Amino acid sequence: MSIKKGPDAPKPKSGVSRRGFIRNVGIGGGALGAGVLESTALAEPAAGGKFVGPGEVPITLRINGKPYNLNVEPRVTLLDAFRNRLDLTGAKKVCDRATCGACTAIINGKVVYTCTVLAIDAQGKDIQTIEGIAPEGKLHPVSAAFVNNEAQQCGYCTPGFVMAAKGYLDRHPHPTYEEIERGLGGNLCRCGTYVGVRKAVLEAANMIRGGKNA
Repeated sequence: MSIKKGPDAPKPKSGVSRRGFIRNVGIGGGALGAGVLESTALAEPAAGGKFVGPGEVPITLRINGKPYNLNVEPRVTLLDAFRNRLDLTGAKKVCDRATCGACTAIINGKVVYTCTVLAIDAQGKDIQTIEGIAPEGKLHPVSAAFVNNEAQQCGYCTPGFVMAAKGYLDRHPHPTYEEIERGLGGNLCRCGTYVGVRKAVLEAANMIRGGKNA
């Protein structure tokens, strides 16, 4: 039998279809969401480690000095755990992508966006939310200064600003107005009350120092 040559000759098959190639790229490189999930499900655990999920798993969070036991899927963020499981609604879910700061809390003394932290990864850490920064029935100096300086309008950004300001003053007790502007640059106010916020933080710093300017 003769072998047909020329432009009309059938091309040999490579053994890998176009669809199969794209699927493998998705699994290996993260280009396709479904492929990532599939590869994660089939991967071998690290030595000495174990898989958790995809269903709910028990975790314990230490929030405002108290332990909270709850069950969450590993994908649940700390912000969603606050709001949906623990009824701690001070942290607001606004951008949900770490650009506005409305969900700010303090973890191990560090100011963080809780929409970017998985609840399961926050175990064993000291978590502080706006609900726990002052005794019941009283205002933290930062919160009181916000009221005095009308540093809020719609209020959605306010809890995040208060927590960011508290965290900032914990590290910088003698700030200038310009330093506060830079220090709170990670929090956004869509109502534009930045001047009131900065004046409030200056007043709070003075209150925390006991009214002393030095």
